[in-house]
Amino acid sequence: MLGAPSYLELDRQGLLAERINTAQEILKECTVCPRLCRVDRRESRRGKCRTGALPVVSAYHPHFGEEAPLVGLYGSGTIFLTSCNLRCVFCQNWEISHKMEGAEVSHRRLGEMMVELQGMGCHNINFVTPTHMVPQILAALPYAIDRGLSIPLVYNTSGYERVETLGLLDGVFDIYMPDVKYMDAAHAKRYSGAADYPETARAAVKEMHRQVGDLVLDSRGIAIRGLLVRHLVMPGGVAGTREVMRFLAREVSRDTYVNLMDQYRPCGAAHRFPEINRLIAAQEFEETLDATVGEGIARLDSGVGTRLRPRERV
Repeated sequence: MLGAPSYLELDRQGLLAERINTAQEILKECTVCPRLCRVDRRESRRGKCRTGALPVVSAYHPHFGEEAPLVGLYGSGTIFLTSCNLRCVFCQNWEISHKMEGAEVSHRRLGEMMVELQGMGCHNINFVTPTHMVPQILAALPYAIDRGLSIPLVYNTSGYERVETLGLLDGVFDIYMPDVKYMDAAHAKRYSGAADYPETARAAVKEMHRQVGDLVLDSRGIAIRGLLVRHLVMPGGVAGTREVMRFLAREVSRDTYVNLMDQYRPCGAAHRFPEINRLIAAQEFEETLDATVGEGIARLDSGVGTRLRPRERV
């Protein structure tokens, strides 16, 4: 089937069931993410993510505020998973990631949500903060496949991933959408409690690209497979944009599709950090845009906005 999501073939070969079993074993002494908490989440012991054996969902609905290739005509079928393995002090989804807004659901119910979103016309199923929920997503997928799921899955992540866990997703997710937040370990530790974020995210993004390649769009401009990278511009150059773009251009691909985001605002606990307790200035964004193009990345999402020069639009 032309353009069919790769998970359908994985399921047909019986390999999806093997991945599910492996992931469930990992939950016994959880090493799903780089935190390596090693708690038995099947017994509802809680590590950094504070979640147990079942999926925890905050909301699900068609989303029209995502990147243009995901939204298309009828929206991205977004499932907001509760909690996050990265503890960013400026998180814009604070209620979900820090305050744990959401409720446990069965694997079957999570599968039903996917099919419901497909029935609404959504072009993809977009899992927001899926890292700590990889075993749960895999366990829910057969229920969705049995009910006719046939659209791509999007892995919408902070970028704080284990390559070993991503290996379980090879052939499951057709679209990876990681953030690349920082290239400086001190900033990563101060604002996200993860000094190893830069090296971890680098390895994760390279593995994602190995699996799915550059972003591929269909005749309507809708994403069907590939890598899409988000980068949030932060006050005072905290995010290290030039270094991020240099990494993408030199170590991943000059054709990496990038959403350079100018929407930073001091949410959550950002007010405790004076240097990031403000919006970014227009001049700061212009400088990061120049740095991005200067490093050889020109495939930018149209949603970057009016500051984006017409010749640089996708």
